[in-house]
Formats: sequence, structure tokens, C-alpha cells
Amino acid sequence: MSRWTPPETLRQYALLADGERGALVGPRGDVAFMCAPAWADGAVFASLLGGLGSYAVTPADPRYVWGGHYEPDTLIWRARWVTTGSVVESREALAFPGERDRVVLLRRVEAGREDARVRVLLECRAAFGDSPMAVARRAGGCWEGRTGGLAFRWSGATDGARVDDGRLALDLVVPAGQSRDLVLELGARLPAEPPDPTTTWRRTEEAWRDAAPDLTGSAAPGDARHSWAVLRGLTSRQGGMVAAATTSLPERADRGRNYDYRYAWIRDQCYAGQAAAAVGAHDLLDAGVRFVADRLLADGPDLRPAYTVAGGPVPGERELDLPGYPGAPVRVGNHVNDQFQLDVFGEALLLLAAADRAGRLDRDAREAITVAVQAIEKRHAESDAGIWELGERRWAHSRLMCAAGLRAVGRAEPADRLVSSVDRDCRHPSGRWQRSPDDPLVDTALLLPGIRGAVPGDDPRQVATFRAVVEDLADDGYVYRFRHDPDAPLHQAEGAFVLSGFHLALASLRLGRVTDAVRWFERNRGALGPPGLFAEEYDVVQRQLRGNLPQAFVHAALLETAQELGQELGRAGVSTDGFEASDR
Repeated sequence: MSRWTPPETLRQYALLADGERGALVGPRGDVAFMCAPAWADGAVFASLLGGLGSYAVTPADPRYVWGGHYEPDTLIWRARWVTTGSVVESREALAFPGERDRVVLLRRVEAGREDARVRVLLECRAAFGDSPMAVARRAGGCWEGRTGGLAFRWSGATDGARVDDGRLALDLVVPAGQSRDLVLELGARLPAEPPDPTTTWRRTEEAWRDAAPDLTGSAAPGDARHSWAVLRGLTSRQGGMVAAATTSLPERADRGRNYDYRYAWIRDQCYAGQAAAAVGAHDLLDAGVRFVADRLLADGPDLRPAYTVAGGPVPGERELDLPGYPGAPVRVGNHVNDQFQLDVFGEALLLLAAADRAGRLDRDAREAITVAVQAIEKRHAESDAGIWELGERRWAHSRLMCAAGLRAVGRAEPADRLVSSVDRDCRHPSGRWQRSPDDPLVDTALLLPGIRGAVPGDDPRQVATFRAVVEDLADDGYVYRFRHDPDAPLHQAEGAFVLSGFHLALASLRLGRVTDAVRWFERNRGALGPPGLFAEEYDVVQRQLRGNLPQAFVHAALLETAQELGQELGRAGVSTDGFEASDR
């Protein structure tokens, strides 16, 4: 096997995650991307971005076809390869819940009716491949070493491994009907003894399944449960949820739109928290409330759009000297740290109000409500970067979301004033809202005010905006954020925005258009790959995922939309059995 494994199309990758970091696993059994010890640290496996470092478990017979699935309510992945002579499965997971300073990657190779023969290669390379590994055999067949500032240990069925050109190579034979465990640990310091695989697997299974919410009333229970698991895997012990597990996967090749999303965006955290409140997933709701409230109490009106999952500042953006995923250079850090985004205060209020309705607010969170209200009062007249980070303007969406948040916590009078301000300078002659006083374009973000209660869902301004989005930004069941070029087809500028597709379904429900909501929901929930992960955008023409993977706010939107749609169908006496039949 080549030292560098070429990347796959994004739809082929599965995610392993434990709350503190994530790993993408490709169809050849290669861990193509994983940062350690934490989300925003350097990658120790970086072949996805053209760097050195990988961990592959691959059938020895090169003639195989690939498949796989997640075990229900978990991010335990079961890869499956059918070769010319056998069926090989590999059960994969990060030990869950994850420890803050140590990652434990579990791989269990299982043989079917015939012996399973696999080739295993391990090369740990910290700092996105810059740091070679030093390794030595220890007692009991373990291998230990270092790469950069990280120690690693490889145990289990590793006694037959050898050093081959700076990598560990293992030709593993698993007798028919049996299994063999491989356990990789990485961290600044490791305990004296390796973990017991059987015990670690059991704890991981129990931790995933013990917290699973009851989603039987959802319009798509299987997809909803999987989205809950993805969100849980992206949420750290401190409560912060990364926007995505990766960096620098381009939204559009050669357009310069590739970013580092391994940080916690306040807006995304609020979307996920509101979805969690809708389904009764109190673990995710409490995590979001704790994280957002702590940031509000610490920073008040200077609340940043994004933080590290530990609540620290996001480092500035810089480029790494790597080939990158095709179409984009590699960037770490994010320029969002220097921005002001007004709408995050409204989103925070919406999250806290949802938690209050669920009886989940403590004294600090109630104090955070006061802080957010005061911040809106102080800063609502300022220009901001807006939801799409396009530059400083008086964005209609930002003010309207603050109005929605204020109304949710019982501050009707200031909410009315904000809506009136938008009417004065962002009411289009057609009756809909436009993006800003000097930008008359249609924007799908302007569906959210009616969804979240800035105005009623059937308000004439909301109805006019809804119609304009459908007429101007929808194509074949998908929807785009806005028009980059009024004279060019929508798909030439970027992919369809899957989050907006689910928002269009929610907006349809607010208007009582249940059949339309089902159509938007069903179309957009199919914009994923075999492992069931959503990226930010979907290339409608090439039917490919675009952007970092998985995108948390899309999974949050599916979770919320599926729940609301299921409830509406239930009230109408419509069975959701047809939805369930197509679930994984």
C-alpha cells in the first residue's frame, strides 16, 4: 500500500467521535483524518489533506467491495468487505465518552464463515504529518512510541507486527467465526497498562445507548436517531460542540471557500440545543445551555461568534504546506474570531427560552438571559458580519433573530421595535424582506424569523419571503442560500444549502403546507452518503457532498424537522410507517 492514500469522495467517509475529537474512516479501512489529543490540535492522521500519517485495516485480497453501517443510536461503525473468498468486518469506535487528553481507538476485526486475512498499517504522524514516529516493541506484544509531543501505544493482536519503512505493518489472520482486537491510544501521557478491549467496548456501547432519546414519533426515526448520535459525538464534556470534525474541505473547488470548522459556533450550538429541546434530548440541551450561558456571562456584549470547545478564543487563520483535499489549500484557525455577529444574541435567547420551557435552566442561565437582552439593547443598531459572514451591514436577518429571541423570553416591546426597524429599511417593494438596506436580494436566512417567532409563520411579510425563496432559490427540491450572480445558474456558484432545505420544510409547516413540508424534508434528507453524514452543501448536478464533514447544524435541522413533521402528521392521523421503512 502506498505511503499516502488518495482521498475518496466525501460521501464515502464514516465518522468516529467521542466528544473530544473525531476520525474519518474511508472505504479502504483507512483512518484518513484524526486530530489528537483534541479537536483543534494537529492531525496525527492527515492523508485526507495530502499529509503523511494513516491507520488502515484492509482486506489482504485486493478484490473486494465495500459496505458498512452504524449500530443503532451510536457512532460505532461496522465496515464490511466482501472479497473473492471471504467476508470481513471491522467494528470501529472511539472509546466513549472520550477522555480530554487521551484518545482510544478501538478496531475489532471479525471473520465470517471463512478465515479473514487483513493487512494493517499504522503510521502516527503528529502536526499534520510533520513529526515522524519513533516506536519500539514492549512486553506482551505491545508497541509504544512517540510522535511530536504525543505518546502512543498499540496493543491487542499486535504481536506479529513489524517495522516496515518507518511504519508498523501487520498481516493478521482471524480464524473463521472469531475476532481480534486492535487498540490504539494517543495522548500527552498514557496510563501504565493498556485498556482491556472487552471492558472498553462494553462501556462504550452502554454510554451511547443509555442516553438515547425516544424518537418513535419522528417522521424519520432512524435518521433522527443517527443525527442525535452525530451531534452527541461532536459535543465535548465542557459542552462545546464543534461545527464539523474537519478543516479545509472545500465548499467549491478553486473558489477559496475552505475553512476550519473544528470550533464551537454559538449559532450552531443554539440550533443543536433547540433541536435537542424539541426531542427531549436533555444531555445535548444541557450541554448547549451550559456552554452558551458561560460564554455570555464571561463576554457579555462582546460575545464572539465562535470559541474553542473549551471556551477559549479561536486562533487566527493560517495556511499549512500540504497538498490539501482536491480543490483547496489547507487552513487552520478561523478569521471569525475578529467578527461581530448580532444574531447570536437572539439565537442564545431562543436556546435559553427552549431550555426554560423544558425546566432545564439554573441561576447562571437565567442571568445569561439578562446579559443577552442588555447586549441586544446596546448593539442592535451596529452593522455586523451577518449569518453568512459577508461583510459589515445592517442585516435584516440579524435584527429579526434578535427580535425572535426577545419575544421568546417575554420582551415583546423591544422585539416590536426591532421588527419595525427592519420594516423601515429592509421591506422590499414586493412585500418580502430583503437582506439589508442596500441589498435587495432574496435570502433563505430570512425564513428563520417566521420559524422562530419574530413574526407569526403566516405573517404577510413571511409569506412573501417564503414565496420569493421558492421561486428564486429553489431547484429540483433543493434550495440555495442566495444568488451570487443573478445571470448565472444557481449551481455554478455553490452547492445547495442543506440546512436551508430543512428550514424551508419548517417554514412550510408554519404555513400549514404539510405536503410541501414532506417534499422538502424527504428531498434534503437524501443529500448524504452511505454512512448517513451531511456536509454543509450538496452539489445537485454532480450529486456530491461539499464542505466540511459532518456539518453539525444540518444534523440538528434534520432532527428538529423530523420531530415537528412527525408530530404534525400524527395530529392529522397520518401514519409515518412509510418514512420508517426507508430508514437505516
